[in-house]
Amino acid sequence: MTEPETPAANTDFVRALVRQDNEQGTFGGRVQTRFPPEPNGYLHIGHAKAIVIDFGIARDFDGVCNLRLDDTNPDTEEAEYVESIMADIEWLGFDPPRPIKHASDYFGQLYEWAELLIGRGLAYVDDSDPETISAQRGGYGKPGIESPFRSRSPEENLDLFRRMRAGEFPDGSRVLRARIDMNHENMQLRDPIMYRIRRAHHYRTGDEWCIYPTYDWAHGQSDAIEGVTHSLCTLEFQDNRALYDWYLEQLPLPSDQPRQTEFARLEMTHTVTSKRKLRQLISDGVVEGWDDPRMPTLSGLRRRGYPPAAIREFCDYIGVTKTNSRQSIELLESFVRREHNATAQRRMAVTRPLKLILDDWPTDADGNPVVEWFELTNNPENAEDGTRRVPFTGELWIEADDFAEVPPPKFFRLSPGREVRLRGAFLVTATGVEKDADGTILAVHATHDPESRGGNAPDGRKVKSTMHWVSAPHAVDATVALYHRLFSAEVPGERTGEVLDDLNPDSVEILTGAKIEQALADTPAGRVVQFERLGYFAHDPREPLLFHRTVGLRDEWANIQKRGK
Repeated sequence: MTEPETPAANTDFVRALVRQDNEQGTFGGRVQTRFPPEPNGYLHIGHAKAIVIDFGIARDFDGVCNLRLDDTNPDTEEAEYVESIMADIEWLGFDPPRPIKHASDYFGQLYEWAELLIGRGLAYVDDSDPETISAQRGGYGKPGIESPFRSRSPEENLDLFRRMRAGEFPDGSRVLRARIDMNHENMQLRDPIMYRIRRAHHYRTGDEWCIYPTYDWAHGQSDAIEGVTHSLCTLEFQDNRALYDWYLEQLPLPSDQPRQTEFARLEMTHTVTSKRKLRQLISDGVVEGWDDPRMPTLSGLRRRGYPPAAIREFCDYIGVTKTNSRQSIELLESFVRREHNATAQRRMAVTRPLKLILDDWPTDADGNPVVEWFELTNNPENAEDGTRRVPFTGELWIEADDFAEVPPPKFFRLSPGREVRLRGAFLVTATGVEKDADGTILAVHATHDPESRGGNAPDGRKVKSTMHWVSAPHAVDATVALYHRLFSAEVPGERTGEVLDDLNPDSVEILTGAKIEQALADTPAGRVVQFERLGYFAHDPREPLLFHRTVGLRDEWANIQKRGK
């Protein structure tokens, strides 16, 4: 199996910048980063890249990386999301310093600094409605229009702002704006909004505040308060950097001014990471919730059986670049497959069962079918995983598509008169079938070669097919969920402009009649095993005997690479 090799660490441009800062004594050789998600949804695979970068750089340079919840929007943020974010980061393998930071911890300081800017004539209260403010900003190549409230005195602005804070004005009736340059070529510097009136209950501060800072006003200052040295953001914040720097340059910071550096975000084929769209999938009933195994959220990937080590290695492999690109979902799956190939134990499961009856199977003195036991390897990649005992009887379950009464060309599995190997047990030859009145095959009859114990022909004859099986009397019933792409298009929405137009209506298939061996039924919740010949499957952490297909056995990434050559 051809798998990509992870390149040597510490080769990207961000690490080069940090290394240069250390060599020059910038920030006194100190390195501090932060991961600052907004708690308005669950983390997704795109966040995983940022987590690996933020925590990884801090680790590589003996620094510190804080987790900070940028909780400046009480309308969309919940404690549930905070808990999920912390759980996801720890699952991914990182341990943020305690206590966890929050932007809301700094609401008081941000308010004092806003009053400072007002007193210096660098901020003003605007009574315009949102539509007017948006229109007055102009556009690229089109100058902005100064608000008629821009000429208010510092004293009047300070009075109005304090009255905003006291709750004297209705929601949305006034905002605080920075006074910068309404004709600046960077739209972010055209008098951006710093505060809005919003009577909303905050999950941490309750009803203490009725005005809330915007993300742009809180973000850079929160970094400075915490002592962040290297503020790492994705490319969509590149134009915001000038605004963050402008704010920071006006204020009496408690430590060094952070340096912002942008890197490309992670986009993947057949995947949507917009929290708004993911939330819509939930509200529309397309998926069960944030942790649905089809979702690109870390909780969804965890439930589906993606190992955190594979996600970290994938993020290291794609690296840190300055150019946005879309990664193939098959590349991520190749890392998942490689990890499970080395660690997952092998088990036998039949997802679409068909009865196989061995007519010549022996019985004991009481007329009961004899039970044979075979020692099967748990993982051929790891001898330390040992073996397990598996029962074999005269009635077995096999996959329905492993038998063909009239075999098509190049079909080497079971058919009348053809001999196949049952994994680790015996060679069997089909002799006939049982059918119902409609002609549906109910059972296949066969004979076995008792000299082929272990699945080896005593005379060395060649057998082209090996099939998995489960003893019918010992089988345990289970449910298997088979997943396909949630979005059928490689780039969802590229054709129509609406990503939901490319939803795959057949993204999941639930098989309720699966038959599994007892050792598989005893698999701990959350554990991933390989269903022999079928793929890797995760035992659901909440519902016993429900198994989610993680990835198949086929190396799709290697096939894509071959086709590209």
